[in-house]
Amino acid sequence: MSYTEMAGGMTTGKEATLHQRILSDIEGQIVSGAWPPGHRIPFELALAEQYDCSRMTVNKALTQLARAGLIERRKRSGSFVTHPLAQSAVLEIHDIESEVQSLNLPYSHKLVKRTERRDRPEDARRLQFAGSVPVLEISCIHYAGPRPFCLEDRVINLDAVPEAAKADFATLPPGPWLLNQVPWSTAEHQIRAISAEGEAAASLDVPKGTACLVVERRTWSSTGPITHVRLTYPGDRHSLVARFTPSS
Repeated sequence: MSYTEMAGGMTTGKEATLHQRILSDIEGQIVSGAWPPGHRIPFELALAEQYDCSRMTVNKALTQLARAGLIERRKRSGSFVTHPLAQSAVLEIHDIESEVQSLNLPYSHKLVKRTERRDRPEDARRLQFAGSVPVLEISCIHYAGPRPFCLEDRVINLDAVPEAAKADFATLPPGPWLLNQVPWSTAEHQIRAISAEGEAAASLDVPKGTACLVVERRTWSSTGPITHVRLTYPGDRHSLVARFTPSS
């Protein structure tokens, strides 16, 4: 059952069949990316002619899609595919699954790489520590429906979190696992724009050169650095907003 089916009631008979067909067709165009955010949905009259049904049947389907958050209906303008919801606060540590669910899309993730090794100079820069420590390197792809939503590249300090060496990150992504496992005291975010190249472009299924938003985050506990994560989002699927007040 799709999320549009859960967002509203069903009709009966031929009308129910057409109603569900319209829902499935439009939902499929949106989830597949064929109709990107901002795309205008065909007008009710055009859809009624296309499906050989009443405008009331089309209206019910569009109302259900709007209730599910897939489209936005504007008076005298028509219906449009909704834009991704903005992240509410840059300085909070958010769960990617919750971000995807806020878009009314099903979440999944795939563990692409997991390597336990000694640290390298790049790891010392990312984790900001001196000396040598064992690290766990992880790469995951997070999905919103069938489309890649975010590429996660993470390094975990195994001296600080030795339990991570045995954790099953194919079942539970490392972000929520770490939040439940290790209390953090300090976090730092860096946000920048890049052009997707090579592995990142392939993982996110976007053309090379696509504008992407990168959020890098370091976290520390009272005993030292815990993890550094680099989250890469296709630029047209994510935005970040911070709300703040003047300092005294």
